[in-house]
Amino acid sequence: MEWNVKTVDVHPKEEGHDDVIYNVHWSVTKVDGEYSASSYGTQNIDTSDLSNFKPFDEVTSQMVQGWVTEAMGEEEVANLEANLDSQIENEKNPTSITKTLDS
Repeated sequence: MEWNVKTVDVHPKEEGHDDVIYNVHWSVTKVDGEYSASSYGTQNIDTSDLSNFKPFDEVTSQMVQGWVTEAMGEEEVANLEANLDSQIENEKNPTSITKTLDS
């Protein structure tokens, strides 16, 4: 799965810190050959303990992805991946297709 977590909401000032990330707009994509699936959402980030605060210009996408998956929990991340797998399987073996009549 490939995550995009580059868009975030911040509190301009919180507990003496600037630009505290509290919400992440994420999207995730999974590719299997010519088939792909994606999902998107938002995830709140707990800011109740800022003892390990990183300044905004030092935050990386990899760090934010870790915060998102930790906040989601292993089960939710596994469900998300299973949903993407299901979308891809439905593309490979559709149970319904839409057709247009000639006349």
